[in-house]
Amino acid sequence: MALKGLDIFKLTPKTNCKDCGCPTCMAFSMKAAQGGLAIEKCPHLSDDALKVLGEATEPPMKLITIGADGHKLGGETVLYRHEKSFVSKTLFGVSVNAENADSKLEGIKKIDYERIGERMYIEAVNVEYTGDEAAFLNTVQKSLALGRVLVLDVKDPGAAQAALELAKDNKPLLNAADESNYQAMSELAVKYGVALGVSGATLDSLHDTVAALEALGNKNLVLDLGSSSIKDVFARAVQIRRAALKDGERSFGYPSLVNAAKIAPGDPSMQTALASLFTVKYGSLIIMDEMSYAQALPLFGLRQNIFTDPQKPMKVEPGIYPINGADENSLCATTVDFALTYFIVSGELERSGVPVNLFISDAGGYSVLTAWAAGKLSAGSIAKFIKENNVEGKIGNRNLIIPGKVAVLKGELEENLPGWKIIVAPNEAVSLVKFLKELQV
Repeated sequence: MALKGLDIFKLTPKTNCKDCGCPTCMAFSMKAAQGGLAIEKCPHLSDDALKVLGEATEPPMKLITIGADGHKLGGETVLYRHEKSFVSKTLFGVSVNAENADSKLEGIKKIDYERIGERMYIEAVNVEYTGDEAAFLNTVQKSLALGRVLVLDVKDPGAAQAALELAKDNKPLLNAADESNYQAMSELAVKYGVALGVSGATLDSLHDTVAALEALGNKNLVLDLGSSSIKDVFARAVQIRRAALKDGERSFGYPSLVNAAKIAPGDPSMQTALASLFTVKYGSLIIMDEMSYAQALPLFGLRQNIFTDPQKPMKVEPGIYPINGADENSLCATTVDFALTYFIVSGELERSGVPVNLFISDAGGYSVLTAWAAGKLSAGSIAKFIKENNVEGKIGNRNLIIPGKVAVLKGELEENLPGWKIIVAPNEAVSLVKFLKELQV
């Protein structure tokens, strides 16, 4: 159960403290309770008090790190994004085995692009053990070459140890423990310093296995939600998250793994639907049979929308974006840095087939009218962008298309940018295709 500031204060020792009732101590306690300060910053707490307070002030869902690159899972404090924000984005993985590893690993390489300053790629490779240890280890070796975090999907302790010996520097997730083997698998996970995946035939057995692992001192865990049915897996995801966040059930306070490849084998459309469902509803790591660009584009876009702070709009980096192979002689256009506006406008520009240099200036992440009303989009800000980015030295075309909803800026822009022809676009982006094809300059 999380402690309030006053509870923390009460646990502060009365000895070796100049004045445990002073405002400074009280302020420290309140700030520590809110997560603004680490408990360890207090020089007067004993080791026992630090242990008690450290556990009590942890988030209800433990933050787990996997992979050599330090991918974070869990750490969540709310059930719904709008309550505050989610902490650790869902990771996507593809399942491989000895028979299909070569083709699937090549396919994984193809999904790697950037969207709004974030790299979009398949972060994990789930290596499935199918009974042949030599073939399994060979697949592990091939997967390591890809540089992604590995999930070792194996129940055999001997094969698991051999795979960990190969992949120990990768810091894989050992998805191996259940009620029958959790002691042996926990020893391996602790020995190699990796997170341990835990599964159970029922929710009760999963809880009991986790509790037994915690009694052994292992709290570096990920909960495998199983694959019995879509209904059952979804119910587990929701019940586990609510139990951890609302009821303070620490044994369910761990991130979750959803293997869509096992829930809907051979059905890529259903797996994509499940991936989208569990991105919204509590899947920390989602495994699929494969992922094409057509699947990745909407899934990564959804994830980016869900795992951004709702109080901070998504922004595109300011700069000059050539559309349709635009060069120094192509038309110029400008809009704001609000990500949704950028993608709508750039999409319509691409559909037109007309080469355009799109200028994105810093407008605070607001939409066109909001930015204009807030003074973030003005004739001065556009002219400043053009000067600071040496646009006139890079681009010879002097025709600038501005959003139709800020047509009022036309006259002032012509004053600020001598020699430029300011063209007012339609109010709606959907009209840009027809407008550009008919434009005579």
